[in-house]
Amino acid sequence: MKTLLTNRHFLSLTGNGVMAVFSMLSYIILYRFLSETDMGNWVFFQFAFLLLDTFRTGLLQTALIKFYSGADETRKRDVAGSSWYIGLMVTSIFIVINIIAFVFIGLISDAGVLVVMKWFGISLAVTLPYNVSIWILQAEQRFDRILYIRLLNQGSFIILIFSLYLFHAVDLQGVIYSFIFGAFLTSFVAVAGGWARLTSIRHRTQATVREIFHFGKFSFGTFLCANLLRSSDAFIVKFMIGPAALAVYNLPQRLLEIIEIPLRSGLATAMPSMSTAVNQRREAEVVYILKKYTVLLTLLFVPIIITMFVFADVIVGLVGGGKYVSTEAANIYRIALLCSLLYPLERFLGVTLDIINKPQLNLIKVILALTVNVLADIICIKVMGNIYGAAVASVFTLMASTIYGYVTLHRYLPITFRGTIDLAVFELRESAAFLSHKAKLLRNQQFHNQ
Repeated sequence: MKTLLTNRHFLSLTGNGVMAVFSMLSYIILYRFLSETDMGNWVFFQFAFLLLDTFRTGLLQTALIKFYSGADETRKRDVAGSSWYIGLMVTSIFIVINIIAFVFIGLISDAGVLVVMKWFGISLAVTLPYNVSIWILQAEQRFDRILYIRLLNQGSFIILIFSLYLFHAVDLQGVIYSFIFGAFLTSFVAVAGGWARLTSIRHRTQATVREIFHFGKFSFGTFLCANLLRSSDAFIVKFMIGPAALAVYNLPQRLLEIIEIPLRSGLATAMPSMSTAVNQRREAEVVYILKKYTVLLTLLFVPIIITMFVFADVIVGLVGGGKYVSTEAANIYRIALLCSLLYPLERFLGVTLDIINKPQLNLIKVILALTVNVLADIICIKVMGNIYGAAVASVFTLMASTIYGYVTLHRYLPITFRGTIDLAVFELRESAAFLSHKAKLLRNQQFHNQ
């Protein structure tokens, strides 16, 4: 049992699971007690904030993990300190921009845009330390500590939201305050615990700052376009149909967390291993890791997707409440579930391009997907006249991104999916044997304790 609880795959999956469950709990409250317009504007704030946060995450996350993983302690301090330096510079620029934006706030009438203009600077400031700590801990494969951070962040937010509900004060402004306070508390704990390695900033070097920035400028473009890709549906739906329609469209996207949880966990545990294999010039191992995770995750998704597809209406009603049952949400969820079968392959193709030091090609991949998505969104929404258009557009986007990623990666790695079935059977047998062995050890331990 102790071995299971310290297993990095289990801890990564648990961390993502906790984050998703708490997020879903907060959405269950918000979807029921915020108006559709306020809910749409909260969703708009989240997408806008994540888009702005991309300027930090894109520059630093992949670069920090790549250069930190497997390095000696001196190099780790240098990489961590240089990442902190870049993160603080980027955040400071956004705070200055936010201050300047207040001069023009009287010219804005859209409630969603006003919320973003008021709060994006302080939101970026309070989230920086805990984001850096998560990236460092991911590189160190300390998924137990990542779990603690996510528990605190999501737990404090859900407690504050529930407190607002108890006092009948759930409104958009209160939700924003809860988000900022939860992020501040989490960052304070991460810094105080030494997990963020803030003191390493004095060990930064200009050479490493330039190295991270040079690599990060490509991964930044990838992250920016990837977040634009995720956000483009929200922006297009909001401004072409309205915030209420965005609330309906976003509900099935939130329900996809059941797919995103194991996918994010797989990516988080695979990236350090792939980086180590690349740094040690073991190309065959990189291909094996790519195929292994892609196959296992796809097989895992099949029963989940079938179950969610059948009970889509029930799930929408449970999470969103009765007012969303008669909307397009359930059918959009079904379309998204079918598309998610390609998620493991599409995501791992992009991550592998970054890991083999070809971030510019992953950038092209995401730019292609973004272009296809925006054009398809606009055309499909105009033709269909409703939010089904955005859901249908995602099919074209996913196909274009996957095909480009496979063709491009094949030029640099001997990647082939021949023998995939045999690999799947082998991995399933290995997993079953491992679980059987652990169960036997647990039974023996319980027997000796009696």
